[in-house]
Amino acid sequence: MALLVALGLLMAGFCPTVLCEQDGTLGRDTEVQEDPNNGTRMDSLTLASINTNFAFSLYKELVLKNPDKNVVFSPLSISIALSVLSLGARSKTLEEILEGLKFNLTETPEADIHQGFGHLLHMLSQPGDQVNISIGSMMFVEKRLQILAEFKEKARALYQAETSTADFQQPHEAKKIINDYVRKQTHGKIKELISDLNEKTLMVLVNYIYFKGKWERPFEPHFTRESDFYLDEKRTVKVPMMNDKFLTTPYFRDEDLNCSVVELKYTGNASALFILPDMGRMQQVEASLQPETLRKWKDSLRSRMIDKLYMPKFSISSDYSIENILQQLGIREVFSTQADLSRITGAKGLTVSQVVHKAVLDVAETGTEAAAATGLIPLGSALILNPLEVKFNRPFLMIICERNTQTPLFVAKVTNPSEN
Repeated sequence: MALLVALGLLMAGFCPTVLCEQDGTLGRDTEVQEDPNNGTRMDSLTLASINTNFAFSLYKELVLKNPDKNVVFSPLSISIALSVLSLGARSKTLEEILEGLKFNLTETPEADIHQGFGHLLHMLSQPGDQVNISIGSMMFVEKRLQILAEFKEKARALYQAETSTADFQQPHEAKKIINDYVRKQTHGKIKELISDLNEKTLMVLVNYIYFKGKWERPFEPHFTRESDFYLDEKRTVKVPMMNDKFLTTPYFRDEDLNCSVVELKYTGNASALFILPDMGRMQQVEASLQPETLRKWKDSLRSRMIDKLYMPKFSISSDYSIENILQQLGIREVFSTQADLSRITGAKGLTVSQVVHKAVLDVAETGTEAAAATGLIPLGSALILNPLEVKFNRPFLMIICERNTQTPLFVAKVTNPSEN
């Protein structure tokens, strides 16, 4: 199973002085420890809860804009890109970005936020895990634009963000450089992140996430059969339906929200939470999405024998311009001529013109061989007396989390697995 995400923040100049070299520093209020091993005053569970709050807020806006459509995105990719950008912001522009990401600035100083993200990225990039999680940021900067050394250093130390120059006066060449970078980092899955560049573009900040995980217990490909998937109570489409029998896995039936929750684990430190609302109950579940809801589901999961589990094999993708959605979440000034991104260049003169986000999600049977303990399970009386069948043959939600940090890496809504 593979998940690929890329996000681009396009910044344009509205003041000619932005191309002039300026003196300036980030200021004492942003001093942070640059060694991610030093830990942070904001623990990882608090950061995970804040990131989950942002994820669900963004999800609800995306669903409003795309009703009855597949939705897939990485809230972490968007959070990281905006947090890198906030290193260069001041005053109201800075406050709106961080508060839009759901941080309470009276409780959490700006330095702690950056340090928290730095620690999270350090945790996610640990080698040796069987799950492949690759995260990176690159700032493509107009070759005539002088950016402050301190901004570059903080972005690199905290967010592992690198810097590269590009000639935005040659937009086709600059676009090719950016898209080639993204294509390489996402293993060819996202071929064109940037489709057009404004003639005033001076900087493009790109963040990507590549995720590849193998199920602890893979589905057997020869059991996959074409089956009906119910778009609603009246319409169906044919999809390849994977299935497994006598699977012991974490399960919870939420009677309050009329949905079933199944956790499927990857080899390594990641798992996918699949939420299956009863027919006609999707909007009720969506309205209830809060960090507390996700915590309740995770805390309530219990290992359970599932007699039959049916899951569609699918590949879905998304392509969003999310600047309007971010404004709905309160991040407004950075898109206007009032934007203060002077900690990037030392002068006011940059504004964010566009935020593009692309994601690809592939779910298939593949995985490593199951351990002996998950092989043949003899039929027991509990199975006969209380058989359980879970059939993902109608719209459902999927949340992929890294287990050590409890961070949601990806959120998806599958309304039609046959639509790419």
